Amino acid sequence: MNDSHPPQETSRASVELVRSLGVFATTMFVVGNVIGSGVFAKPGIMASQVGSPGWLLAVWVVAGTVSLIGALANAEVAAMIPEAGGQYIFFHRMYGPFPAFLFGWSLFAILKTGSLASLAFIFAEAFGQLVNLPQLPNSVASFAIHLPFMGDVTPLANFGVKSVAAALIVTLTAINCFGIKPGSLVQNIFAVAKMTALFGIIALAFFTPGAGHAANLTTASATIDPHGWLMWAAFAAALQGAFWAYDGWNDVTFIAGEVKNPQSVLPRGLITGMIIVIAIYLLASLAYVYVLPIDELAKSKLAAADLAERCFRGGGKWIAVGIMISTFGAANSNVLAPARVVFSMARRNAFPQFLGRVHPRFHAPTTALIVQGAWSLLLLFSGTFDTITNTLIFVAWIFYGAATAGVFVLRHKEPNTPRPYKVPGYPVLPAVFVIFATAFLVFEIIHDVRAYQIAAAAGKPAIINCAFGLFLVFIGTPIYFLCRRRTTAGPPR
Repeated sequence: MNDSHPPQETSRASVELVRSLGVFATTMFVVGNVIGSGVFAKPGIMASQVGSPGWLLAVWVVAGTVSLIGALANAEVAAMIPEAGGQYIFFHRMYGPFPAFLFGWSLFAILKTGSLASLAFIFAEAFGQLVNLPQLPNSVASFAIHLPFMGDVTPLANFGVKSVAAALIVTLTAINCFGIKPGSLVQNIFAVAKMTALFGIIALAFFTPGAGHAANLTTASATIDPHGWLMWAAFAAALQGAFWAYDGWNDVTFIAGEVKNPQSVLPRGLITGMIIVIAIYLLASLAYVYVLPIDELAKSKLAAADLAERCFRGGGKWIAVGIMISTFGAANSNVLAPARVVFSMARRNAFPQFLGRVHPRFHAPTTALIVQGAWSLLLLFSGTFDTITNTLIFVAWIFYGAATAGVFVLRHKEPNTPRPYKVPGYPVLPAVFVIFATAFLVFEIIHDVRAYQIAAAAGKPAIINCAFGLFLVFIGTPIYFLCRRRTTAGPPR
């Protein structure tokens, strides 16, 4: 891979992606991609960590604010470099070919394939509340594979749930093989549907007579009361759940090659979409703590279902349908967008070239979609929802911090490149984000090691999520050097 020459496209470039997405589709992609399972599945465990309605709401505000700052910074780069592949191209311009490859490989290895597996898992769990799913005997389901220095994985646990999740991954991969328009249509429909469902939950909480009490908003837990350093550790742990709920705000950059007038549309869609998501999350969180006392919320696995049951009998089953709608749309975006990065890397000879093929009729990166789906299935059977989400959030924030730091790098390296949009508050806001990301990663390492030690001492299967994540990132390194030897293509411009 000779970095002194522009990439050489072959005859396959005659079949290209088509720019067909406008502001509404781009905004709905952001909303539909971000709102998934987190707002349903994470509030309970977050409440159990901080033990206070005020601190719980503060976690959502901090996570939303930090995510918005990151979106503002990334919008500058997205408008500056509106190419298919999004942040992979950004990292190439910022840091060079190897860091760019590590980012693109990480998307494939854990970030988006892991997110897809997690969302499909929650979809299947919600489906399991409506239909009894078969399970394997405990003697089989408890089978574990030990990974040196990382811990154990249990591929056969929750086999019924994982089977439904696998069917969802296969279905969505097939839909997106028919092109960007079918995938985008699914995205738009389910983005609107999930917003409607969440607003329905919020309305149910505040307008059902006797369902909630204002005192719940200010009454702290009787049993959960961390102080000093423990409070900050608990806050950081709760942020992990909130960041999972907000994760995916940058994914719209991956489909930049299929957005009309991307210099204008990408920043507008990214920022508008994030503002909508933050507003919905805050309202939903207020609804949860208004109806459920903090100690009750702390024991809840699905806060929305418990809220609905409090408002009317059988409400939990309706919420299960809402969760299925929400996770279906979010899972679809995690099929649609990341395959474009794999495609872009293959077109630049950073991945095997067959992954850069476009279907001649549907103009979709079909091969990349199929390979991505297969790897997601492998991750699905490798662990549980919490294992996968905690691993991918740690890895994601390494690259979130690096991407925002890259705003400084590009301002220095390419001061004269046109910037249709510039991040407000430069250099303060990007610097705040980078500092926060660094501190968050340090807290995550400390938390992961402590959690592993506690689980291991209790004789339970456990894994150090940050170590597992870094392992997945760096096992792609041989692919990079193999492709580097086989091609003379250069960096994407």
